[in-house]
Amino acid sequence: MIKDIAIRFVIGGFFVSTFAIIGDLFKPKSFGGLFGAAPSIALATLLLTVYSKGAFFAATEAHTMIGGALALFIYANCVSFVLMRFEIAALAASAASILLWLGVAFGWLVV
Repeated sequence: MIKDIAIRFVIGGFFVSTFAIIGDLFKPKSFGGLFGAAPSIALATLLLTVYSKGAFFAATEAHTMIGGALALFIYANCVSFVLMRFEIAALAASAASILLWLGVAFGWLVV
């Protein structure tokens, strides 16, 4: 148990630090924050999953991660478009678009 936690700590720290360095190379600095969160945690999770549960299970996780990223991208673009095109509150635009996000995400699972 302690060994697994230590391995997770080291691998997660390595990937977070690596992506934080990559993020510092980009301007504006607020954009660099994208590299410090999701990609590093996803890679650490996949590496640990391959180690503990095998490549097939990790491939399934990677497939769902790609679907989630695609769904979030489409959702963010839709909300951005609605906010720029129409005079609507951000809460209303994001709440209305959440069904799109869920539809794309669950649709990806079927594929």
